[in-house]
Amino acid sequence: MRALISVSDKTGIVDLAKELHALGVGLISTGGTAKLLAEQGLPVTEVAEVTGFPEMLDGRVKTLHPKVHGGLLARRDTPEHMAALQAHGIDTIDLLIVNLYPFEATVAKPGCTLADAIENIDIGGPAMVRSAAKNWKDVGIVTDASQYADVMAELKANGKLSDKLRFALSVAAFNRISQYDGAISNYLSSVNFEAEKLSEAYVPERAQFSGQFNEQYVKVQDLRYGENSHQQAAWYRDLTPAAGSLATGVQLQGKELSYNNIADADAAWECVKSFETTACVIIKHANPCGVAVGANPLEAYSKAFQTDPTSAFGGIIAFNRPVDKAAAEAVSKQFVEVLMAPDFSAEALEVFKSKVNVRLMKIALPANYGDVRNALETKRVGSGLLLQSADNHELALADLKIVTVKQPTPEELNDLLFAWKVAKFVKSNAIVFCKNGMTMGVGAGQMSRLDSARIASIKAEAAKLSLQHTVVASDAFFPFRDGLDVVVDAGATCVAQPGGSMRDQEVIDAANERGVAMVFTGVRHFRH
Repeated sequence: MRALISVSDKTGIVDLAKELHALGVGLISTGGTAKLLAEQGLPVTEVAEVTGFPEMLDGRVKTLHPKVHGGLLARRDTPEHMAALQAHGIDTIDLLIVNLYPFEATVAKPGCTLADAIENIDIGGPAMVRSAAKNWKDVGIVTDASQYADVMAELKANGKLSDKLRFALSVAAFNRISQYDGAISNYLSSVNFEAEKLSEAYVPERAQFSGQFNEQYVKVQDLRYGENSHQQAAWYRDLTPAAGSLATGVQLQGKELSYNNIADADAAWECVKSFETTACVIIKHANPCGVAVGANPLEAYSKAFQTDPTSAFGGIIAFNRPVDKAAAEAVSKQFVEVLMAPDFSAEALEVFKSKVNVRLMKIALPANYGDVRNALETKRVGSGLLLQSADNHELALADLKIVTVKQPTPEELNDLLFAWKVAKFVKSNAIVFCKNGMTMGVGAGQMSRLDSARIASIKAEAAKLSLQHTVVASDAFFPFRDGLDVVVDAGATCVAQPGGSMRDQEVIDAANERGVAMVFTGVRHFRH
């Protein structure tokens, strides 16, 4: 058995080569890898000795040779192939260990030059990987250090790799080539090329959205069905999911997550992550039906639940702090589909042991969890894709423009910021009443902003909550004074809206007439 080793990332490669040598596997290698193995006292044959042709063009050409690709591609069960190898003095290569030039890491560096990017496009590596992966029945192709252990386990146990492992390695290899080529395409088609500036030091300007968009995902699991039972579905995650994101979560107990569970869980998790203090978010059909902050998880949950106990039934609940026994006991009294938190105390887990259908999700949050957000958002449309930067705008007190005679109190300003955070996660048209760090009424997803305001009032009344002296956040401007009148009639004394309507002055005059404070945020939060 012969193995060809050519790696850019040399993590674990020496130990692997030593184990292969101990099994009697002949080692072939290239450039820096060959030098490293030789320095470790391993008998290694350089590729140039195999091909009879020296590496050239600064290493750009070294493995693109029939004695390499013939050794990889020849089918051992085809007499004509083996005869051709014998006629041309080519030996088979049974194991290929390759990882590619670090193109993705290179272009991610600030100030990456076009020359550096181009130089880190691997040619010989992908060509060998494709050859070995195509001939998976006869050749094992290893493209990542995480595969070393499985490969060595089978070689030590059986002296060869099983068909199952070789096929799995082949699939992983083609996936890696796809990812690599996609990254190259994304980079090059984002470059605003300026020939007059071309030099070795040229750092090109890049468009935010590349000419071709290639994105890669890894399947987490097949789902029982999609949004409805007649639809098929699966859940995928990014190749490198961000810390603290839903895709990094671990399900501790409960039934398998459904398509709708995952969609709603993401809405809950992203919303609760927007708060720095202890918070609880209850989601139903992708909309917050209760959000609150508190001194501890129990207080935050109790306040959030009060907003709309009816809608909270069968909802998704998220905390941005570990769930303790007190909070767990309170939550366990209602029907909950999914409960999410950075952690659960042993006592909290014990509370849910008897509720085997409740899905508990643990998602570790990094210290800077408020800053960890998706950079891009996508939406499928007929034969196409909408791509945009994510709505990660955070509003600060300094951003607020007070436009009325009446000034908001410090307490009202704090509640306005709270309401504005919630409104960003409510489907448009969105109206959110809040008071004392708690949602008091939420109106979501209506074609008319008036209807959203009325629905928020109706829900507050049903929950026996008074909207007197509340603040209101509207995700977009009031086009007429009627929307403002509805929320003031309900009891609001302070309103936040983006501003920007042709009738802004009409609405400002109405606020002054009604004796309420109003601030403009200068930004809207449509969520469709």
